[in-house]
Amino acid sequence: MTPIETILAVAVGIGLSAAAGLRVFIPPLGANVAALSGELPLAEEFAWLGSPLATAVLAVAALIEIGAYYIPWVDNLLDTLATPMAVAAGTLLTASTLGDASPFMQWALALMAGGGSAGAVQGGTVLLRGASSASTGGLGNSLVSTGEAGGSLLFTILAIIAPLVALAAFVALLVYGVRRFRARRPSVS
Repeated sequence: MTPIETILAVAVGIGLSAAAGLRVFIPPLGANVAALSGELPLAEEFAWLGSPLATAVLAVAALIEIGAYYIPWVDNLLDTLATPMAVAAGTLLTASTLGDASPFMQWALALMAGGGSAGAVQGGTVLLRGASSASTGGLGNSLVSTGEAGGSLLFTILAIIAPLVALAAFVALLVYGVRRFRARRPSVS
């Protein structure tokens, strides 16, 4: 891979990983559709992700995941399960975009950039859902769920068609989230 191709592949991976932090199964489904259409080249060992069988499995999983997040209090339980799954999905998605990289580089970047991005976004959604549950008794969580699913879909599409824009949006959201978190923490003097 040329340096430009590597940067673009990492940007696609980070964008898909950030989307996986919102919903675990939408980004792999998006990667699957993009791979089937020829828009997303996958590393050889991830060819299965671009198969028709993967389309069926991922579509069912995405629909179940989206629906389950609309069940009050089940959504909070799902966040517990989704956190490690999001990190794993982010790692896998980033690794799948780095086909010609050495195995060490592929998995190091996948874990740090992909898993880290998914984990950061998922952590933010856990905090948001917790705040929504505490302030609305769970009644506002359907709005959070809709935003997360829509955000995951948007980030997935953006990562595939405009990866550098997706990367810039992820960095901007990360900076915004860190600033908000710091502003809410009580200062220690």
